[in-house]
Amino acid sequence: MSAREAAIVGGVSEPLAGVRFSLVGPGKVGTSLAAWAVASGARLMSTAGRVSLEEMESAGQDLLLVAVSDSALPAVAATLAGRPQAAVALHTSGALDASVLSPLRQAGSAVGSLHPLKAFPRPLPDPAQARGVFFGVDGDPAARAMAGRLAEAWGAVAGEVPAEARLLYHFAATLAAGGVVTLLAAAEDLAGRLGLPPQVTAGYLELSRGAMAAALETGAAGDSLPGAITGPVARGDVGLVLRQLDALRRTDPGKLPLVLQLARETLRQVSRRAPLDPGQEELREEIERLLRDPLSPH
Repeated sequence: MSAREAAIVGGVSEPLAGVRFSLVGPGKVGTSLAAWAVASGARLMSTAGRVSLEEMESAGQDLLLVAVSDSALPAVAATLAGRPQAAVALHTSGALDASVLSPLRQAGSAVGSLHPLKAFPRPLPDPAQARGVFFGVDGDPAARAMAGRLAEAWGAVAGEVPAEARLLYHFAATLAAGGVVTLLAAAEDLAGRLGLPPQVTAGYLELSRGAMAAALETGAAGDSLPGAITGPVARGDVGLVLRQLDALRRTDPGKLPLVLQLARETLRQVSRRAPLDPGQEELREEIERLLRDPLSPH
């Protein structure tokens, strides 16, 4: 039976039917991606962790998925290159490009990357978790083709992230995920300093959920994300913002540099959509003055 014929079994679509693969690094990311592949019809042949790495041989298979930490990737690639491996080898790092797997070319593999722009707090075996996820890819043509096939099978999106963009692409990802949580933690900390009840944190989380929903709706409509920015800084409410900064200076002055930089970036992003109005421009000038001396009075 051909791969095309095997793609539909009992009326159930299996877009990866016929694909045989092995996994190196059965952690949260590797286990999740392997489960998604199996759910789409692929066959998992073997799995290796650090202990069994030197015995891993995937020759004759379609894919070797390498889901180990960035720091371990060079040594893992060198070890795997000692034996024949699959036709394609993909790693899941966001910050590193395909070249880190270069040693595997001598083992017969086209090399590339397949980075899911998604948080994995635990293994996520449900393939529905892959839908709509962006996968950053690069590498040899055959590797990019395999990465694209996987993403398509999962209902995800693949896009090329070239080597020269990888570091800041990954840094931007930390802003989008870890940076948001850091700001929420800072809000929780400030509420605690004010003696507010713990339930306020749940309120902040719900507020954040609403803001993210607005951002998702804005992005889905093809608009740029600054269109979803709200709040007194974005509106140019000079009096309110300056009073809030005064209160913060008295209560938690250590947060002033962060808040001022965030306000500056908020206004810069707002200006991407339209020129700042007089109130926003006045606030921008006040923010720049305070950045030079955060503790100075208004």
